[in-house]
Amino acid sequence: MADARHSREVLIVLGLCFSWYIVSSSNNVIGKMLLNDFPYPMTMTMVQLLSITVFSEPFFNILGVRKYSDMSWKYYFRLIVPLAFGKFTSSVFSHVSIWKVPVSYAHTVKATMPLFTVLLSRIILGESQTCQVYLSLVPIITGVAIATLTEVSFDMMGLISALVATLGFSLQNIFSKKVLHDTGIHHLRLLHILGRLALCMFLPIWIYCDFFTLLGDKTVTYHDYRILGLLLADGTLNWLQNIIAFSVLSIVTPLTYAVANASKRIFVIAASLFVMGNPVSFTNVFGMMMAIVGVLYYNKAKYDARQKEKKTTILPSYRSNGNVDYRKLSNISSNGFVSNGNVTSKGLNNNTNMYQYNTNFQRSNILFSV
Repeated sequence: MADARHSREVLIVLGLCFSWYIVSSSNNVIGKMLLNDFPYPMTMTMVQLLSITVFSEPFFNILGVRKYSDMSWKYYFRLIVPLAFGKFTSSVFSHVSIWKVPVSYAHTVKATMPLFTVLLSRIILGESQTCQVYLSLVPIITGVAIATLTEVSFDMMGLISALVATLGFSLQNIFSKKVLHDTGIHHLRLLHILGRLALCMFLPIWIYCDFFTLLGDKTVTYHDYRILGLLLADGTLNWLQNIIAFSVLSIVTPLTYAVANASKRIFVIAASLFVMGNPVSFTNVFGMMMAIVGVLYYNKAKYDARQKEKKTTILPSYRSNGNVDYRKLSNISSNGFVSNGNVTSKGLNNNTNMYQYNTNFQRSNILFSV
């Protein structure tokens, strides 16, 4: 019985991963095709935010995703509003990058996310990493550098846009993790909140930058059903990609998700090269693969560091009147979390001596993928 259940779970994960790869590849290829004929990355971002806002509410209600909890207005403006601003800004730069450079190169540059994550975590959170983690950044940087030097269709704006988008998504992952743990909100509900707020914030910017330009652009015909169909497909696929990614994230370990995400990037690069037919050299492909291998090595190094830290965590040794004596927990901070981010005060059972781990903490630390 247990073997049958395990086999079923494995098949579900494989099915979700395969669907994720297909949807993500299709989304990137369609986005590139659309931008070739319709060079308005801001409008593409607008359609994607609209898709998140329109599709999410009824779909989440059908799935029974729990409603989000209330939060103070101070907290809302301090974290949620900047996150929403970062969401549409990163999305715009991401679209600019695949507009200016091939999808394969844009995704190679986005493999630098671990580099930004390490640097930002050090600056913002004061986190230091192990030597193995720092060494894993070397093949990532080297691979991206090789791919850049050998890219036939190189464009400086495309490179800068991809880097800015990656920086933005890294910041969002860091701060969204804090929101998830401060509020206990479901990650899909947070995605919906950010998408809806980002749509409201982005609407006046889009009207000013794109709307009036589109009205005056004689090359754009509003009865061109091909363009309208590609816009709708791009928005729907982007929303679906997020849903599938979160579904995978909720049922596998962080390391497995990281490996699956890196494998997805390889799939996207290969699919874009095959469908779009971009000219590439062996050295260029070598640089791409080196960057992806570096990402895999980085994730393995982070996993090893977490496991080592978990083993050295000091657990509570006794209870007093049914409550854990927090004075004995030298590693627990004032907000109730162990410093390695794996245990919450909600996991303390006052009726038993069991100390429960909240695995959702680690599984929900990636809210935005690029």
